[in-house]
Amino acid sequence: MITNDNYLPWFIVKSIPGIGNHLYKRLINRFKTPENILAAKAAELKTIRGMSQKAITGIVHCTVKKKAEIALATVLRGKIRVVTMNDPTYPPLLREIADPPPFFTFQGELNADLPCISIVGSRNATAYGLESAYRLGYDLAVLGFQVVSGMARGIDTAAHHGALAAKGKTMAILGSGLNWIYPRENQSLFQAICQTGVVISEFSPDTRPEPRNFPIRNRLIAGISTGTIVVEAANKSGSLITARLAADFSREVFAVPGSINSHRSHGTHALIRAGATLVETHRDVIQELHHMVHTEPLDPLTKPRGKNENKKELTRVELAIVTILEPYPLHIDKIVEKTDLDIASISAALLDLELKGMVRQLPGKLFSIKEE
Repeated sequence: MITNDNYLPWFIVKSIPGIGNHLYKRLINRFKTPENILAAKAAELKTIRGMSQKAITGIVHCTVKKKAEIALATVLRGKIRVVTMNDPTYPPLLREIADPPPFFTFQGELNADLPCISIVGSRNATAYGLESAYRLGYDLAVLGFQVVSGMARGIDTAAHHGALAAKGKTMAILGSGLNWIYPRENQSLFQAICQTGVVISEFSPDTRPEPRNFPIRNRLIAGISTGTIVVEAANKSGSLITARLAADFSREVFAVPGSINSHRSHGTHALIRAGATLVETHRDVIQELHHMVHTEPLDPLTKPRGKNENKKELTRVELAIVTILEPYPLHIDKIVEKTDLDIASISAALLDLELKGMVRQLPGKLFSIKEE
């Protein structure tokens, strides 16, 4: 049984000046446990690549115990839990990168058995991008992948919602501490993910979402995943950093093509030119990662009925809506404008169409027809 006392040595080593994630991993590889690191002699420590005299002195004389106790106490308040690099539930692919966090905090349930696929992209996404991310999140979750993203606005949020709608697993990796949910409007999404999936962070729980944290977070998204799908990304965006890291970690990189007139597609098109796998549907991802799939695509009881069969049961308002809806999402205001019907009737009909499995709602009051 793991107790607070078991975690404390991990926090002590982390608190020693001069020991970052790279060095921490080398120390664990050599000494196996933080207790052994703290008991090591100076002569042994000097043989570790990258060890400075400052770090050696910090280990040998260890004056940071009180600081580590405070940090651990902050983490273990409430529902926050800790997993260390030596724990069997620590994600195996993340352990392989050069600078994995020696431990991280989480809420929800960690599942080290399911393969992870990350979906990332623009915060200021187009309706097309949101639909693509949602659809990929849904379809890949149904196939047994754990959908990973950063819970940011736009593409990240749509991917998480897609996985949740499929009743699959999704993992959010934050660029802040678990006590600072960002953006604020995703508080309900955070709660929903914690119910069936997991939210993780390597930052102290009270860490604010500062810009410098997000590139650090992006390496976790890339490192924990078998592959990374970029849906929309401008040049020099954080999503491209994640894709580059995925390539550096020898993971698959995928990109969804977009409009040649949208600057949000410049980054994804650049990735495709550089050799990323072009993604039109989840099947393009499965073709590369087919060995990871271990569940049936759809339960026969939940498989949607054909369009013609469903259309026989539609009301006049519902039929007007499905006639104008396409795979590219429309805002509810545009649906009202195109059908010339009142918004109350449209809203009620859209809800019924969602229940019939013919229409999908995306964040921002966007709706699209579900393709077979």
